[in-house]
Amino acid sequence: MLVLGAGVVGVASAWYLAEAGHEVSVVERQPRAAMETSFANGGQISAGHAEPWAKPSVLPKILHWLGREDAPLLFRARPDWAQWMWGLRFVVECLPGRFERNCRALAGLAQYSRDCLRELREKAGLRYDHLSRGILHFATDGHDFEVLARDAEAARALGIERQVKSAPECLALEPALRESQVPVTGGVYTPGDESGDARRFTEELARLAARRGVRFRYDSTIEAIEAGGGAVRGVTVVDEEEEKHLQADAYVVALGSYSPLALKPLGLSIPVYPLKGYSITMALGPEHAEAAPTVSLTDEAHKIVISRLGNRLRAAGTAELAGYDTAVSPVRCAAIARRVVDLFPALRSITSYDSWAGLRPATPGNVPIVGGTRLSNLFLNTGHGTLGWTLACGSGRALADLVSGRRPQVDFGFAH
Repeated sequence: MLVLGAGVVGVASAWYLAEAGHEVSVVERQPRAAMETSFANGGQISAGHAEPWAKPSVLPKILHWLGREDAPLLFRARPDWAQWMWGLRFVVECLPGRFERNCRALAGLAQYSRDCLRELREKAGLRYDHLSRGILHFATDGHDFEVLARDAEAARALGIERQVKSAPECLALEPALRESQVPVTGGVYTPGDESGDARRFTEELARLAARRGVRFRYDSTIEAIEAGGGAVRGVTVVDEEEEKHLQADAYVVALGSYSPLALKPLGLSIPVYPLKGYSITMALGPEHAEAAPTVSLTDEAHKIVISRLGNRLRAAGTAELAGYDTAVSPVRCAAIARRVVDLFPALRSITSYDSWAGLRPATPGNVPIVGGTRLSNLFLNTGHGTLGWTLACGSGRALADLVSGRRPQVDFGFAH
């Protein structure tokens, strides 16, 4: 097996393929695992909140956000047909029927993935600053709270435990919010959700995978996937300026936002487009111990997630359709920082933070593409959007089942 990509999804795929008895190699252009989209994400395992951004309540907000550089969702128009088509399909996926269908698909895979992660953590002894204190999705606007409460009722029909919480109950769950300069109006709490550092998880899992025989080819840029006779024949990579041709019985494309670019020469088209996200990471001193939250949070108004990672606080969010531009916008990072300080004024003394931007591989409905293709030995595990960390273990294990000719243990619309 040859897995292309060593982000959290690619490494999880390699782990479960090796566990299923396959001989696995991983090709990655970076010098280590988790150096791109998995490097500094929001840190949430949000199985109870596995919803797409494309939902009916977002449509009126998009009009309000137009032209705002600090908007949670920003469309930077480009002469790019793929960008415009993705944007139109996103609007279609906001329709109620589409949103409900996508929620059903994501709910099953997300809960299965969370169970797989817990099992893996227990068995392998993984440590990645994880906290099992649930996720509180809070609102600072009465209308937003009403929408969250309605969505919670619908989620319960899918077997998802979402507890509607009043403002005082939210503050009791996360006392650090009591000092917020923006009053909390209520929220929804999912006690079974978790948080943790995706990069540390991926690096640790890659290390353990290497110990069990998985070969990692770092600093190797993929030049081409070559096919013929209805199957992939090999992959050409450049390693230390030397071109090499790698062959395997089967291939897995887990290249995140770059997956459609690798597949296009094969005549394969997938609705994946980069959705640029930002994060800031604040180093917490002893004086911030009580002022920073320990329950992972999602701020509905600003679409920001906040997670405590040991002695660090990670705040991440916003979505920008800007092609493959990975430049960090100081304006958007500063907007995240301002919101964090509004919510937790005692953190104002932290005057510097690490800024980061990454390209989430998003489908318009946020439902990933996992499974086979019309090429008999080519498989996909991509398109996880804002839920890559949440869905990584479940989609990796399901993919290993499909490659091995077994039926996955989760009901999902796998590609074939």
